[in-house]
Amino acid sequence: MKSHVPTETNADIVLVTLNARYIHASLGLRYLRANLGPWRDRSVLLERLATDAPADIAEAILAFKPRLVGFGVYIWNVETTLAVIKILRAVAPDVTLVLGGPEVSYESDSQDIVALADVTVTGEGETVFRQIVEQYLGTAQTTLKGVVSGGLPDLSTLALPYDELTDEDLAHRYVYVEASRGCPFRCEFCLSSLDQRVRPFPLDNVMAALDGLMARGASHFRFVDRTFNLDVKTGRALLSFFRERQSDNDLFLHFEMVPDRFPEGLRDAIQWFPAGVIQFEVGIQTFDAGTSRRISRPLKVHKVEENLRWLREETEVHLHTDLIVGLPGEDLESFGRGFDQLIALRPHEIQVGILKRLRGTPVVRHTDDYGLVFSSSPPYEVLQTRDITFSEMQRLKRFARAWDLVSNRGQFPTSRDLVLGNAPFTRFLTFSDWLGEQVGAIYKVALPRLAELILRWLVLTGTPEALAREHIIADYSRGGTRRVPGSLSGISPAKRRRHKALNARQRRHQGV
Repeated sequence: MKSHVPTETNADIVLVTLNARYIHASLGLRYLRANLGPWRDRSVLLERLATDAPADIAEAILAFKPRLVGFGVYIWNVETTLAVIKILRAVAPDVTLVLGGPEVSYESDSQDIVALADVTVTGEGETVFRQIVEQYLGTAQTTLKGVVSGGLPDLSTLALPYDELTDEDLAHRYVYVEASRGCPFRCEFCLSSLDQRVRPFPLDNVMAALDGLMARGASHFRFVDRTFNLDVKTGRALLSFFRERQSDNDLFLHFEMVPDRFPEGLRDAIQWFPAGVIQFEVGIQTFDAGTSRRISRPLKVHKVEENLRWLREETEVHLHTDLIVGLPGEDLESFGRGFDQLIALRPHEIQVGILKRLRGTPVVRHTDDYGLVFSSSPPYEVLQTRDITFSEMQRLKRFARAWDLVSNRGQFPTSRDLVLGNAPFTRFLTFSDWLGEQVGAIYKVALPRLAELILRWLVLTGTPEALAREHIIADYSRGGTRRVPGSLSGISPAKRRRHKALNARQRRHQGV
């Protein structure tokens, strides 16, 4: 990854984070740099991958001869970041090290990484980070050290970070934006449950920033707001803004939405957009009434079903929904019922996630009563509960990986329906057990081999071979693949139909 390199070789301040993938661009680091005032031009952003060698990362940091290094620490990069910090402490002990981010914002006193830092900022850090820089590099007489709170900055006075995105960022990476911070809900598995309130940015400032990004060629936007559809006025204003500016079907908008709230004032606005433009991430998490109450996430199930049906039948929105395995009090059977209930609503994707013990989240209050056992290593996934054994949890993790391969990626829509039959959860769980036996760890299975394996399983479980082969070849062909597997040879794949408005994943779900 490239850094934001200042005109000179050296930089007093290096802002570092380790991303899960190159395509992600850190919004947090860009906020910090944008709000450094006179120190901004003495800073540089350095983004690497969490899979990079710690020594290589440390070398890249020290190449700038920094006096202060700030790290954005998250659940996916904390282990590598700790290794980097240990190297910096050994070879450059005079460099000031500052930490921030959700992974170090809670339970800070018990973390080795915090003990190695000069300052750790909890919460939102734009204002306090500048104070730290002025203390350590300037003449400010503050005494910020150890663990300090970032407080709640006034969003009307923050410099927005979008000018920190380079042309390369806009061309090749996700553009993350926000119109508000905070969440009004108290879902106990989520860090947003700790927010005191929803705080909107001044809408005019947001619109001006979006207009500037689009003028620079940006067309794909991922809003990180927790509740896009909470405020009708803001949601409609954003959709109207994009409607006026969409051109050549190249616009893509990702929003998170609350599933049991969809005000009428947003419905017609959603219908303005063609396929491939809007994606909603819809956090269902569980359909079990007792579990939802237990985790402080009561849902009006009839409204969830009504809203998802309307979105699926009356709009072109791409629906990415979420369910969580391992919530306190939910067993294999109740999770399966919820999965079947969601399948019947026909979302394009169902992300099956495993409950994680995020630091600071109140879900840990259920540990003793519901036998929650979490891994001590990131991402702190639940290993077993009172109601789901370790063996069953392993099965469900294989289920989640297989589901992503076969269904979420949109490669085998009609073949998937054959696999699901009239008992979707039970049938796919059996399939994922069998698939695990064939390939071992279910992470990446080459598409040709996956097609052959699906065919084998369908035939083994009673599907006529001709019917199974017909569906798999049709699915394989619709994706535009140039070569069918050897066992399916003899039928040429159809020529790929190109729709500029749809990305590859959505195009498969749309059947084009």
